[in-house]
Amino acid sequence: MKQFKITPQILEFEHCQEVAEHFQIGKGDLVFISDRTYQQYFTDTIGDAAYRVNYRNYVTGEPTDVMVEAIAADIKDYQFNRVFAIGGGTILDVAKLFALKQTVPVVALFNKELEITKDKELILIPTTCGTGSEVTNISILELTAIHQKFGLAVDELYADYAVLVPELLSDLPMNVFATSSIDALIHAIESYTSPKASAFSQLYSKQAMAMIISGYQTIAKGGPEARKPLLKDFMIAATFAGISFGNAGCAAVHAMSYPLGAVYHVPHGEANYALFTAVYKTYQALDPDGSIKELNAFLAAILGCEANAVYQEIETLLGHILPKKALRDYGVTRADLASFTAAVMTKQTRLMANNYVPLSEDQVLAIYQQLY
Repeated sequence: MKQFKITPQILEFEHCQEVAEHFQIGKGDLVFISDRTYQQYFTDTIGDAAYRVNYRNYVTGEPTDVMVEAIAADIKDYQFNRVFAIGGGTILDVAKLFALKQTVPVVALFNKELEITKDKELILIPTTCGTGSEVTNISILELTAIHQKFGLAVDELYADYAVLVPELLSDLPMNVFATSSIDALIHAIESYTSPKASAFSQLYSKQAMAMIISGYQTIAKGGPEARKPLLKDFMIAATFAGISFGNAGCAAVHAMSYPLGAVYHVPHGEANYALFTAVYKTYQALDPDGSIKELNAFLAAILGCEANAVYQEIETLLGHILPKKALRDYGVTRADLASFTAAVMTKQTRLMANNYVPLSEDQVLAIYQQLY
């Protein structure tokens, strides 16, 4: 039985001032927002009585359990009934946990040893065009004790409102735009070929793919500045992809990227990009006649190439957005490849269950070796 749902109410505003006026952010609100975003967009509209958390005071890079526990300790005396997150996927994923009645100890929460109850309203406002976290029930953290990224996926992590404001993307640097939008493209592609995909989730996948690839083609011709008029489209496409993978799941690309991100702190979208085409070429070799055949035909029509050249064409196109690196260029050693493989096969079973076709330990290792 296939299931499909969109849980958060999705709101769209053109400007940040409208958001603050609509929600009247102030006393009783916990607001996750960087100082930079606050100063640029919300200085006059978020009330002083709100408790602001600048996550950059707690961590550089990807979110961790240590970061969450430090924030929880600092806010323990503040009474709040709404949680706002205005930021990238890091901020959104962390904020979700604070809508729960009990957040710490984090490892116990992620191991589902705590009772998971949502008792606060959650409003998520992305400032990038990639993670789709605003419409998913997933929070991803690095659990430092085991140096692995882990996901908690429970319905209590769904937002009440997902709020899209294109103004927040207006000064997004090209490198952040690149890594986040590539992440969204991979969300759409992996969820399309997931065994959990349905006609409904695939509809969102296809629309996201079409919008992102079309935008990349414009950027490839016009240069990085050509992205500026397309930012609203990319934001919507990322949310479409979030709806799709929130229902059908991501798979081996994400699973195999997590050790790279956790150990060498590679940005999430870039780590996915490093693995993406090699995983799909492996899928293609193992079973060319399932949903990957439909995917390739769809992508070929957008890219203007033959179906058997899709992944080479995508690599060429993405090269205009973000240069691709070999794993060794991130500092990965040959010894890491076996430990990465073991981590994927033992710690990322939630994601590997969504593979287009099952991948063995030897096949996962071979992909890493190919990309080294």
